[in-house]
Amino acid sequence: MRKISILTLATAIVLSACSGGGQKSETQESKTMFTGAKGEVKLMTLDPGHFHAALVQKTMLEQIDPTVYIYAPEGPELQAHLNLIESFNNRSDNPTSWKTEIYTGPDFFEKMLAEKPGNVMVTAGNNAKKTEYILETVEAGINVLADKPMVITPDEFPMLEQAFKVAEENGVMLYDIMTERYEITTMIQRELSLIPEVFGTLQTGTPEEPAITKESVHHFFKYVSGNPLVRPAWFFDVEQQGEGIVDVTTHLVDLIQWEAFPEVTLKKEDVEIVSATRWSTDLTPEMFKQSTKLEEYPDYLQKDVENGILKVYSNGEINYKLKGIHAKVSVIWNFQAPEGTGDTHYSIMRGTKCNLTIKQGEEEGYKPQLYIEALPETDLQEFAGYLYNAVQDLSSKYPGLEVNKLGDNLWVTNIPEKFKVGHEAHFGQVAEKYLGFLAQGKMPEWEVPNMIVKYYTTTEGLKAAMK
Repeated sequence: MRKISILTLATAIVLSACSGGGQKSETQESKTMFTGAKGEVKLMTLDPGHFHAALVQKTMLEQIDPTVYIYAPEGPELQAHLNLIESFNNRSDNPTSWKTEIYTGPDFFEKMLAEKPGNVMVTAGNNAKKTEYILETVEAGINVLADKPMVITPDEFPMLEQAFKVAEENGVMLYDIMTERYEITTMIQRELSLIPEVFGTLQTGTPEEPAITKESVHHFFKYVSGNPLVRPAWFFDVEQQGEGIVDVTTHLVDLIQWEAFPEVTLKKEDVEIVSATRWSTDLTPEMFKQSTKLEEYPDYLQKDVENGILKVYSNGEINYKLKGIHAKVSVIWNFQAPEGTGDTHYSIMRGTKCNLTIKQGEEEGYKPQLYIEALPETDLQEFAGYLYNAVQDLSSKYPGLEVNKLGDNLWVTNIPEKFKVGHEAHFGQVAEKYLGFLAQGKMPEWEVPNMIVKYYTTTEGLKAAMK
């Protein structure tokens, strides 16, 4: 693991202990003077090594100035980012009109802090220094919108806590891009779980049958905006990207908190890791070449090569309790999805009256579907009445929402296509939410404490898996 300055880490630990990990009961408020006016948010993009950085700009929002300042090392990752932005500008349907100012010196990060031409830094790329970059950026009084994960090791977790504390002191907002909160089946799952007549209450669950489970399957080789995604070689180095158990699981842990304890302010003491495990995805040289366009493994990956096979610890599972409720998250990375498929998501919330299950398998045509399954002891006639009434009420918020009966105790939601905007569009939705926070000068008071708890869960999960 990368070494951290002992003085920096010790200082972070002491300050975090004194401040309760950066958690305060009052709402975090911004001292910057955002009003929601046109063009007042000026973006600075730092080392955009992941295509998520470009997706923040897939849609133009009026509050964001069209000129974006990029600070990054020269190389194929920067060029890939610029190519994506250019494709947005040149598309026939609702083209964007971004302009870029680029600095590519080796001191790109220091140059950004010195020049400070913008007031919001966007970071999505190599995670090896991300926590350090975030801390120094908020220390400079700059807002941060960060792709997940914001931290990848237990040793650096106190640095992230310190970053939240400094952000609050400096009146700037540090926020991560949780796109999955905008996936419509998850949104409806959450809505139905909040209706006692339909869901009852969340069960306590067991390690074998958790009350809430989130599972995700991803693929190293995929298409983005219609083109094959070329990944940088460092994406396969867990010391730079992070293990799967602290990467994609960030979304899953976030959804568990967001659904099981909506708008509840959580604390680290609410988390108890029950068990955790990790395992590798094995890639042949041919697979690596297809994904990266490189002929051989770089030197920094040799530590993970056995008999010519690259072993990437991209898979993991955490069983834990959150405020006494059993929960499980797991992530699997395969190389390439079968034809006609893609990344998939599975989720179940077990209530005292029904189970709310999202499936995305072959039977669903690899499109997420939300099922409502009444428990055996439920009065089905009464349950059906409550369910149809609930869906009718929700249809005022989600016009066209329906449920179709599949069996005596089983229903499936019928969600209009207009709500299925897709993963790439969710980045614009997150950006719009963040801009609203800036204009209001505050975030909901549970957001920062719960981000801290989220990353505590993932990093403690990694620690348990490595024992």
